Amino acid sequence: MASPAAKWLKAKSDRAGRVEVGGDLRVAGHPNVFVIGDTAAVKDGAGRFVPGIAPAAKQMGKHVARTILSDIAGRTSMPFVYKDYGSLATIGRKAAVADFGRFTLSGFPAWLIWGIVHLGFLIGFRNRFTVMLDWGWAYFTHNRGARLITGSEM
Repeated sequence: MASPAAKWLKAKSDRAGRVEVGGDLRVAGHPNVFVIGDTAAVKDGAGRFVPGIAPAAKQMGKHVARTILSDIAGRTSMPFVYKDYGSLATIGRKAAVADFGRFTLSGFPAWLIWGIVHLGFLIGFRNRFTVMLDWGWAYFTHNRGARLITGSEM
């Protein structure tokens, strides 16, 4: 048997299971409940659903923080506005795609941009340097490395 909260969320969600929220990312009828990220069904200015990706979630988180501070100060909050900065995806060795709206790239140039952007989002020089060395070693040695998580046998 489902809990009352689960029943309520199911009634307030769309076909994809996202919770329907207003323009300020609040659940209707619950002024202290916010939903962000890929669990929020919120539309952008063009009427399309905001994608469930990390940059959108980060923007939503900042918006909710500003909204809470506005509520505390007694000011009215603004509706959430999503800014699409483009999409990057790596496909494989020296292959990626980049879509920045006005222009798109593919292949090696997109792969370089993907790497630079991802290094830029890492925190701290040491992390950036270590990842760059790891990527360089993997690139020149064709060594993919082991990405296994193993535990002891029971």
